[in-house]
Amino acid sequence: MAITQAVCDSFKVELLEGEHNFASAGGNTFKLALYDASATLSNTTTAYSATNEVGDSGTYSAGGGTLTNSGAAGTGATAFIDFSDLSFTSATISAQAAVIYNTNSTTNTNASVMVLDFGAVKTSTSGTFTIQFPTADASNAILRIS
Repeated sequence: MAITQAVCDSFKVELLEGEHNFASAGGNTFKLALYDASATLSNTTTAYSATNEVGDSGTYSAGGGTLTNSGAAGTGATAFIDFSDLSFTSATISAQAAVIYNTNSTTNTNASVMVLDFGAVKTSTSGTFTIQFPTADASNAILRIS
């Protein structure tokens, strides 16, 4: 199976159609689901799927965790989105990828935004599994449009 980090093609179209609202107050709810190394995820991923999602453990359950969105920002010609780091506690998890998706999308249920490839399987054993997002700026933010 193959995992390729990418902004999903369907997200790009849905963004132009007004399907995704990243406002920190009153915007859509975005979640992050974790996947094992057997998952097939790429720019063609269109929606959250439970196939090859890691199993429930500790505070991680099917569908993943809700992201805290700080809202859209911009510097110069680049707009970007930031999320707070997300942790799952008391969890035994082996994951190689994640999908960020919108639970409020109307035309595409649980519409995918992007695929994150960790580069290798990351694990926690009865501990804390944390997704740490990069610095929120025009050069590093997890999702940038320029």
